[in-house]
Amino acid sequence: MCSTALCLQSSGSNQGENMNAPLQDCNIEEQRGVVRFLWAERVKPVEFHRRMLAQYEQSTMSQRKIYEWEERFNRVEHCY
Repeated sequence: MCSTALCLQSSGSNQGENMNAPLQDCNIEEQRGVVRFLWAERVKPVEFHRRMLAQYEQSTMSQRKIYEWEERFNRVEHCY
């Protein structure tokens, strides 16, 4: 049994496939979604970056880019 939440037991031809692979092959849209999710939970941007580094490693967007996305989300929120 896996110790992470990302490891899922699958059935059929993929039985036993390990789903806790590193997230190094992600794209920028996926990371932006993570930033938006954490922003919605009111997590501080410095924490976004720390948490994303733990998962995405060298593929993590820069801390500056995270702050830029956070600012965009804040501007949109204030438009409503």
